[in-house]
Amino acid sequence: MDKIRLQCTDISKRYSGKVIFNNVSIDLYGNSSLVITGKNGSGKSTLLKVISHLIRPDKGKIRLEINSCVIAVEKFYSHIGLFAPYLNLYDELTASENLDFFYDLKVETKSEKKDKIKSLLEKVGLYNRKDDLVRNYSSGMRQRLKLAYSVMNSPALLLMDEPRTNLDEQGISVVYELAEEQKKRGILILATNEKEDTELCSSRLCIEDFKK
Repeated sequence: MDKIRLQCTDISKRYSGKVIFNNVSIDLYGNSSLVITGKNGSGKSTLLKVISHLIRPDKGKIRLEINSCVIAVEKFYSHIGLFAPYLNLYDELTASENLDFFYDLKVETKSEKKDKIKSLLEKVGLYNRKDDLVRNYSSGMRQRLKLAYSVMNSPALLLMDEPRTNLDEQGISVVYELAEEQKKRGILILATNEKEDTELCSSRLCIEDFKK
């Protein structure tokens, strides 16, 4: 099993002069989990975007180590997964084509691609609709496809932002199953205010504590 460590040191973000969060530090090792809580609009999603390098912090450092090797920023994408309602899919492609495209971007070893995509689509309950264009998918089906995308590279770090969004009970149970698998494989970070979801994680960070 890989040795994994995530270090976020004094990361801060402002928008239009307003403090979103200030001096957030996180230090997590493999097989650990963290839930980020806070009221709507408090900055939970922004923090996940900063950790995943979707946006840059105003200050601070994010460092991911795998087997004592620091992952370069340009390689970060290959080692993380992000499950969030604001991620975009390609509407004019099918579910299979979307995963095929993203697989080539995220995963270096291609030999297992076909079997991996089939397994993921079965896991999230979309295999029977794999050849449908995504533009014809419901919001819940889109969210399931984003869930498959987030774990296709068996990430060292998985970030889940409000994972219940647009999902029915069956979809939520798949989220829970994949979250438990992630805790055995690497690091899980969850942003939510749902009490049941917070119980998935062993540690907690309230974003409201980092506004000064």
